[in-house]
Amino acid sequence: MPLDSRDEQPLMPYQYPNPSDALPEIVVPSAIPDDERVWVPQAENVWFRPLCLNASQGYWTNLLRVRKTGVLSRHRHPQAVHGFVLKGRWRYLEHDWEATEGSYVFEPPGETHTLYVPPDVEEMITFFQVNGVMYYTDPWGKGMGYEDVFTKIDMCRKHYEAVGLGVDYVQQFIR
Repeated sequence: MPLDSRDEQPLMPYQYPNPSDALPEIVVPSAIPDDERVWVPQAENVWFRPLCLNASQGYWTNLLRVRKTGVLSRHRHPQAVHGFVLKGRWRYLEHDWEATEGSYVFEPPGETHTLYVPPDVEEMITFFQVNGVMYYTDPWGKGMGYEDVFTKIDMCRKHYEAVGLGVDYVQQFIR
């Protein structure tokens, strides 16, 4: 039997049952899917791939894929956002830093920023955890719309039904 290197005890799983109402883990074997239908269109040349849509806590994690240059969106978050760049690069017009492959980005609550993809980037893919809502604004802060975990779920249901994966395909990502 394999040993736990910390105390040289045989490896043993937890021996008691988990809570009966606990939902199962989400395991996504290939986060960047081969099946293009898994990518949900968000705008022209912009898609997201859901990983976890947590309706009970109001957040979502996804991969954002962009295949265009220029301004993607201007938005504000009332809660923190975390990002990790997997491919390409991007920046916010309000800052002088650039998020490149391997970069981690923390977006503090309350900040408004304008996501921009440079012209020489053919494809950008970033993992995001968005807590709460994305509130879209014009340059002067006037509200232009919003997204939250529930609008994301609705977008997924409509898209997956339309491409033949079925309206329930999204259920595997909802917690």
